[in-house]
Amino acid sequence: MRIFDPHVHMTSRTTDDYEAMYAAGVRAIVEPAFWLGQPRTSVGSFVDYFDALLGWERFRAAQFGIRHHATIALNPKEANDPRCTEVLDLIPRYLAKDGVVAVGEVGYDAMTPAEDEAFARQLALARDAGLPVLVHTPHRDKQAGTRRTLDVVRESGLPPEHVLVDHLNETTVAAVRDAGAWAGFSIYPDTKMDEHRMVAILREYGTERMIVNSAADWGRSDPLKTWRTGMTMLEQGFTEDDVDRVLWRNPVEFYGQSGNLVLDPVPGFVAEAPPAPATFEGSSVLRGVRA
Repeated sequence: MRIFDPHVHMTSRTTDDYEAMYAAGVRAIVEPAFWLGQPRTSVGSFVDYFDALLGWERFRAAQFGIRHHATIALNPKEANDPRCTEVLDLIPRYLAKDGVVAVGEVGYDAMTPAEDEAFARQLALARDAGLPVLVHTPHRDKQAGTRRTLDVVRESGLPPEHVLVDHLNETTVAAVRDAGAWAGFSIYPDTKMDEHRMVAILREYGTERMIVNSAADWGRSDPLKTWRTGMTMLEQGFTEDDVDRVLWRNPVEFYGQSGNLVLDPVPGFVAEAPPAPATFEGSSVLRGVRA
């Protein structure tokens, strides 16, 4: 089973997670820009964070045989904080960097006027940069938020096939599919969506334009939920080709629209061997002296 996890916050995960993901078949990932957990106090924290996504984290993933890509944006939660919104002026320079495959996560958290403004502005940035967009739907009042999301996308003039609407559930998938956008699902241990519900949705709607991710942030989550979904698909009668479409070909097709995917094997990586004694800006994933 080959897996491309299209939405996973590896900055919050350990090297053990990278090793387990590679062993399960994960060969490529996308890490969307995310909120910090606690409030940011300056735009400078975004600069360091974006640089780490495109530098250190990309290096760290490669040490475990996994190709790392990122999406860049002011996320909906932080769009409500005036200390953060100045970063919108800096985002265009990051959209031109290697490894950036979309604008995201953008969209709604609480559906405020500030979120409206940031969402519309970043859709325009994506259109100007020729990049696809990863959209976050709100955790509360998800149906209304999804409807508003699709309205704003239509108003932006972006082609629907360039838009991935994420964090969907049984009540919102039909609207996204009908709009022609890609449907994304975050598989969690006890919230949002699990692998068994996901397989039921795939049985009802098919496998085209369906994206499954683990999200795997610093909260209770599991970076192997993509693999668990694939195994559940097989157990419930889906074919290996169906699994490959959902867990590999679909995310490759969506993010491939950026022209920035790198999917060939990591040079020099040897499975089941310790990471190479390489460094990034003087830092290594290894600890202790190596011969």
